[in-house]
Amino acid sequence: MCRFRAPRAVDNKGMTQQGDSWWDKLYDESAPDTAPTVSGDTLDDHFDTATRATTGPPGGPPPDSVIPTDAKSPTRPAGPDPRAAAPAPAPVPKSTAPEPVPPTAPPTPVAPPVPTAPPTPTAAPVPSVPPVPGRAPWEAAETGPRTFPAPPVEAPTVQVPVPPDPPEPEKDQEQSPAAPDHAPTVQVAVPVPRPRTGFVGSRPPTYEPEPTALPVARPGELADVVADTVLDGARYGTCTLRAVSARGDSARFRGEPRRDALLTARFGHDEAALVLVAVAAGSRAAEDAHLAAADACRWIAEAVCRSHSRLSEDIRSGRRGDLKSGLHRLTDRTYGKLRARATERGLAPDEYTASLRCLLLPADPDCRTRVFFGVGGGGLFRLRDGAWQDIEPLLPERTAVTGAPVVGFGSPPAAPSAPSAPEATEDGDRLTMDLGITTAPGPLVEEPVPPPAEPFRFRASVARSGDTLLLASPGLAEPMRGEPDLARELADRWAGAEPPGLAAFLADTQLRVTGYADDRTGVAVWEA
Repeated sequence: MCRFRAPRAVDNKGMTQQGDSWWDKLYDESAPDTAPTVSGDTLDDHFDTATRATTGPPGGPPPDSVIPTDAKSPTRPAGPDPRAAAPAPAPVPKSTAPEPVPPTAPPTPVAPPVPTAPPTPTAAPVPSVPPVPGRAPWEAAETGPRTFPAPPVEAPTVQVPVPPDPPEPEKDQEQSPAAPDHAPTVQVAVPVPRPRTGFVGSRPPTYEPEPTALPVARPGELADVVADTVLDGARYGTCTLRAVSARGDSARFRGEPRRDALLTARFGHDEAALVLVAVAAGSRAAEDAHLAAADACRWIAEAVCRSHSRLSEDIRSGRRGDLKSGLHRLTDRTYGKLRARATERGLAPDEYTASLRCLLLPADPDCRTRVFFGVGGGGLFRLRDGAWQDIEPLLPERTAVTGAPVVGFGSPPAAPSAPSAPEATEDGDRLTMDLGITTAPGPLVEEPVPPPAEPFRFRASVARSGDTLLLASPGLAEPMRGEPDLARELADRWAGAEPPGLAAFLADTQLRVTGYADDRTGVAVWEA
């Protein structure tokens, strides 16, 4: 059905009059609205609705978030649509004049229906939520999550306990003068850091304190390469072990291998375990001295490992005689193997040998017996009450050794004696005829007499709490005896303190002394 009547064809004059009449009817203020329905939803209603949605009723709970129903209208609370309750519009009289067709607006997206909020239970009044700053009340609400400023975060504080106040003096006691009003001072003892490298004595040594040249390596002998420094440590029972073996300044400068050898091993388990520390020092003049020292440590460790159960039982039972004889036998077997290895290499026995010194430490915390044994030079020291004690087993002087001479090893030849009277028989008869039978001379030794073997050293001592036992190779024992400053410095560092760590122990044993540039190997045991 056509809403407007088609215009009649008119001339220019009639068109002007017709156009003026249509313009007046369209924009006449007294003419009713041409919209299909009359709604009471005015701009003022929109403003009131937006204000209530953002601020909420006074004294009531905050309004629930709703989704806008129209892109042109702001958010409104859930409830019956005010347009549904509006009265039906009055019929609009049809106009005979043609009306322009308004431009088609783009389709408005349809929002999902607004869910009806359940009845809110009566609760205590809460403060109203202020509107979000930066947006007017009549603007459309933002969809999605909203960001609010975080509450201020307080800076963390560290609480230091304050010592309790001293008790107040009694009234009958004399009052001391008031102390000045000032903050209490807390004194904290800061340990002095250990030096990296240092020396004792009047002047520093000539050699550099750090390694310079490496030993020469040959094909097929790479397994015999020896490291410059070996460091080890452990803790068993009541003792703490620190061990180090370092190349001397002279060997570092000349590019020679370290002649000292160090081996630490544990045999057995639990309280029956036995800790062995072996230190060997090769001869300075021998070319393969480092190999002989390594063989001595390895072979004595193998011998102790095979007999560790019996040795551990003898130590804990205090059978000193059995320990000394058994360890002496194991040491002799080790040196027998060294002589056999020297023969295989085509060397003299004194060209492939080493001094050997060992410590046996039981892991049983109830046993404080420490056993030392070995052959050759070195030192055994004990730090007790801040002073060093040289407890190296004493050896008898060579002139004090008594006994009959051994034939073939320096025994004087028998002097010719004067003919004596004929001896008498059991029956009392005397022999009067000399048969002229001469006595055979003793064996003749054409080769030079070999030097006497090094005596076996043994000592079993009971440690006390606070003691420090030091087993040293000749390179460390000589400056300990010859330079009092070194012994005094080590006593200051090790007395009355916790055992040093591995790095600190290495720095302590590397204190240099002028005139002592040999390899240093030291094993220290701290008693808890």
